[in-house]
Amino acid sequence: MNKRTSTLRSALRPLALAAALGAMTLSLSGCIGLAMGGAVVGTMAATDRRTLGAQTEDKSIELKATNRISNMPGGAGHVDVTSYNRRVLLTGEVPDDATKAEVERQVMDIEGVQGVVNELAIAGASSLTSRSNDTLITGKVKASLIDARDISANNFKVTTERGIVYLMGRVTQFEGNRATEIARGVSGVAQVVKVFEYIDPSEASPMSNPPAQTSSAR
Repeated sequence: MNKRTSTLRSALRPLALAAALGAMTLSLSGCIGLAMGGAVVGTMAATDRRTLGAQTEDKSIELKATNRISNMPGGAGHVDVTSYNRRVLLTGEVPDDATKAEVERQVMDIEGVQGVVNELAIAGASSLTSRSNDTLITGKVKASLIDARDISANNFKVTTERGIVYLMGRVTQFEGNRATEIARGVSGVAQVVKVFEYIDPSEASPMSNPPAQTSSAR
């Protein structure tokens, strides 16, 4: 591990836990927001395997999708949108199959979206307590990924719904299996779902390559 990786890990772990606790507290009052140090955010963006254009477009896709869904006639229930490298993950709860299909159609129609993974459940909207617990689990998973010395946490995006952890990222097979193994070991995690874009080890940056060792996920 080089000095830059070690410094980033040290900065990110408390931020992951603070983000979980901060977002959980703010969500109970109906607000969402968290300010992070510009230097850390800049380093994270620079080490992200997505291009800067893809990172910007992912943020735009999430915003556009959220606006479209919130404006659906009759409402869509509780839907969370996560975009990674222009591939969108839909999680949460909707009242019926027709709404689930319509939400997916609305998102697919957004310019730049290259695919949708529809994990919406047909169920009543989750409670604030459940969502707060999910936020805490996400923070714990991120902190555990940061603690790992054989993968880089910045290569993963973590989303949790009803105790189910979804992992996204452009990763090697080793990294995907290792992250899954780590997430499964976090208390409160009911299931781990992999939504990865797999790449060849030769495409991974030197900073993110794991050492020559193997690990198997159960």
